[in-house]
Amino acid sequence: MGLIKALVGSVGGGLADTWLEVIEPANMGEHTVCTPGVQVRKGERSSNTKGTTDVISNGSIIHVYDNQAMLLVDGGKMVGYTDEPGYYKVDNSAQPSIFSGQGEIGKSIKETFARFKYGGSNPTTQKVFFINLQEIKGNRFGTRNPVNYFDSFYNAELEIRANGTYSIKIVDPILFYQNVVPRNQSQVEFDSISEQFLDEFLEAFGSALNQMSADGERISFVRSKAVELGKYMTTILDEEWTQNRGMIIQRAAVGDMSYSEESKKLINMRNQGAMLQDATVREGYLQGAVARGLEAAGSNPNGAMNAFMGMGMGGNMAGGIAGGFSQNNAMAMQQQQLQQQQQMQQQQLAQQQAAQQAAQQAGWTCPECNQGGNNGNFCSGCGKPKPAPKPEGWTCPECNQAGNTGNFCSGCGKPKPAADGGKWTCSCGQENDGKFCGNCGNPKP
Repeated sequence: MGLIKALVGSVGGGLADTWLEVIEPANMGEHTVCTPGVQVRKGERSSNTKGTTDVISNGSIIHVYDNQAMLLVDGGKMVGYTDEPGYYKVDNSAQPSIFSGQGEIGKSIKETFARFKYGGSNPTTQKVFFINLQEIKGNRFGTRNPVNYFDSFYNAELEIRANGTYSIKIVDPILFYQNVVPRNQSQVEFDSISEQFLDEFLEAFGSALNQMSADGERISFVRSKAVELGKYMTTILDEEWTQNRGMIIQRAAVGDMSYSEESKKLINMRNQGAMLQDATVREGYLQGAVARGLEAAGSNPNGAMNAFMGMGMGGNMAGGIAGGFSQNNAMAMQQQQLQQQQQMQQQQLAQQQAAQQAAQQAGWTCPECNQGGNNGNFCSGCGKPKPAPKPEGWTCPECNQAGNTGNFCSGCGKPKPAADGGKWTCSCGQENDGKFCGNCGNPKP
């Protein structure tokens, strides 16, 4: 018993008149992982409510849609499989057959089919099952107990609780049918079988968090690492879920994450300590405390005067301490400013040294042989001397005196050439660049 792929053209509007029966999948929701095939007989083309019988007539047509895998089962063994959409004819005389694409599923399904296919016994009961190949989304999870997470930034073992959603994808439908789908059920929702998987998922979730901690990820960044978290969990669950159950973790998204009360105290203490390392913050905190004390004294129900007198007596004892704190803070702030100045000076010095080093490495390029990177007075390629720097100023076109910086030549007294290259216009209207007009012969004025 096996399958023969039917031509699309022969399965048209006269389908019910041509074929004995057509088998299509029952309703398949977004969380449905397995559903039975139902028969559509003559005169019941729009009816899809009759369940599959225990015998599938020879010559029946099975209709497979996109993102579905169809399993033809005879006596509990696979005799036909396909994950390619189309129409397939049941042929009792054919050998067990498989139609699989070349994608992710097609690479491993043939080996699995060989292990579970029908062994050649006489047919007893035949059934059709459809496996959902779409991503099964929206499966909720939540940690029952806090999960330990060592954060190297805080240098502390913290505890977190998390909840969110995860999605799975069936990558080996035959394995999934054999090892996951209950034998007494044909319509299976993932929620009805997910209790065991949820326990395994949470265990893998804790292991994935430990791995992220070992990789140095900050605990506050875990929520934004959904893709990495999913990869960690896929690796952890690979053998159990993929190799034995034919499904993978497609994605895990942490919706909410909270710290335990003890972890909150540790984080707040660490953050406050880090802030109070700054002398400016310490001084502001001290001045704020004094201001709050004066405000509280002014609102004392026993009288502001009594409160201020009490503050005066207490101030004699605490004033010295507060003054000492302020002096220490002032010294610390001066030290911070000095350190900042020193850092700026060091940065400037480093930039200057880098610029000098770059200039030395650049060197000069020989105009004779184009040898670059010369630092001495002679070219390292041809031995020619380093060209003398070009003199500043302008060169007189009359006597070739170079280095003129004024408006007249220091050699012959001629005026500096005009910016337009020395062009002049004769009284006859001719524009010239020589000493005589090219039209009338008059000399350049």
